[in-house]
Amino acid sequence: MPGYPGPVKPLVPPGVYAPQEDTALLVGALHDEPLPDGAHVLDVGTGSGALAIEAARRGTYVTAVDVSWRAVCAARLNTRLAGLDVRIRHGNLFAPVRGQSFDLILANPPYVPAPDTGRPPHGAARSWDAGRDGRLLLDRICREAPALLRPGGVLLVVHSALSCPGRTLTKLRGAGLKASVTRRRMIPFGPVLRSREGWLRERGLLSAPDQREELVVVRAELPV
Repeated sequence: MPGYPGPVKPLVPPGVYAPQEDTALLVGALHDEPLPDGAHVLDVGTGSGALAIEAARRGTYVTAVDVSWRAVCAARLNTRLAGLDVRIRHGNLFAPVRGQSFDLILANPPYVPAPDTGRPPHGAARSWDAGRDGRLLLDRICREAPALLRPGGVLLVVHSALSCPGRTLTKLRGAGLKASVTRRRMIPFGPVLRSREGWLRERGLLSAPDQREELVVVRAELPV
């Protein structure tokens, strides 16, 4: 699990996203938040459950959601092995938690721009492929997450600079949230970006000397 430093080393079966640099960046942002005991946290797109476990260790009530049954099963196993009580639901993004509200929402969605193949991503690629602009789920998160935040609640979302953080900020501010980029990290290309480097350069998303990707965490807070 390159780039993931925390105490949690979850079991990750094939087809489930393994914690990596983006997970670690979001864990750091999570630890920056002054959450009281008993805060309600949503981890959307939980994967192996790594972020849910980190949040639950802080004495919060955590709900985790994933569209992949394999991820749901992995997260349930990992939270049990960690001795933590986390509610884990199967479903598409926020559908399983409609009508609920949270003090903190964590999101590490698919965000890698991908060529149009004429069919939705499947298998492990669902964890990273996010349409031609990388915003297949990011725009939905920006549109739907604000309604699930309590006054003073915070959304933390991590994604690549390739998928336009400025657009994330604009959409969240347009929804009435105070939004800014709070963390950045440059990382070497991983296998996915290396495999489509030529396509990304053709689209102008990478300049000639680029061999690294910038990750960002956007923090958005609903005013009290």
